[in-house]
Amino acid sequence: MDSNIAAANALQYVLEAKPGETILIISDDIKKEVGQAFASGAIDLGLWTRLVILETEDELFRTEIPANLLEMLNSPYKPDIFINIFRDTSKETPFRIKIVQLETRKKLSRAGHCPGITMDMLTKGALSLKKEEYIKMQNNARRLLTVLQDVESAKVKAPNGSNFELSVKNRTWFSDTYIDWKLMKWMNLPVGEVLIGPIETSMQGTLVCDLAIGGIGPIEKKITLEVKDGRVESVVSEDKEVLNNVKETQAIDEMAKYVGEFAFGLNPKARLVEQFLEAEKIDNAIHVAFGNNMDYPGIVANNSAQHQDFLVDNPTVEIFYTNGRSRIVMDKGKLII
Repeated sequence: MDSNIAAANALQYVLEAKPGETILIISDDIKKEVGQAFASGAIDLGLWTRLVILETEDELFRTEIPANLLEMLNSPYKPDIFINIFRDTSKETPFRIKIVQLETRKKLSRAGHCPGITMDMLTKGALSLKKEEYIKMQNNARRLLTVLQDVESAKVKAPNGSNFELSVKNRTWFSDTYIDWKLMKWMNLPVGEVLIGPIETSMQGTLVCDLAIGGIGPIEKKITLEVKDGRVESVVSEDKEVLNNVKETQAIDEMAKYVGEFAFGLNPKARLVEQFLEAEKIDNAIHVAFGNNMDYPGIVANNSAQHQDFLVDNPTVEIFYTNGRSRIVMDKGKLII
């Protein structure tokens, strides 16, 4: 798919961009080509378009928002839509959180947040969806959200050895596949999830990640996390580099060890690629994240400076309702709704 068309499709069918609206695209210089594709797509849709390019250095990581950008974000005349196109490094997670918080603090602007986005995603991957494919995915998300109403807890088992459960009682399920005009929740691009912030002290059992990890990408050797009362008690892997990365991330602060997210993947074109931004949306997997969930709707309580996801292949997910009944919504990676 042409990258400009793919970008325009995401703006039109996910962020519901309309002719005459304004858009601010913020892009790292190393992602300039992607930024230009979104700018071209926005112009083709008739949007008033501004593209800001930020300089990057390999070993220098941002902690604060540059002054010129901060001035734009604090302007009383905010754009209708923000697009953030950044490199994917966990060292800049706090910086990216600050950006999104400023963009969406008054819930008047829509935001597409894209750490790690590539041109390949636009031409071949999870962002190369046509109108009909977006509509089908969004319908599946709405159907799944209907099924998940009044769910109290979920249990996950997978061939890799994953066997855990967590509570979602009184927590809010949502999807990133379409704009919720009441919540005005920002979303990652590409989209393709139904997710929730579980009760942070509720997860119990064993999570075995065998596909990919946020900030790392696909892994060759599985990593096993033992979780008690929502907190990671131990991490084991034969891959020492991956193991050290996860341990360092979870040592940032105490809440980085606590569960922050549980999600289903729904994107039919998502692939297991280096960029977790796309990999987490593959439609035969679930993922669990430990760390920050403070921008999720409803009740949430994980204020960590980090957020790291773990992707689980071919899981079976059983959900339990407040009235005592239960049902399987994913069987060996196949969604049943």
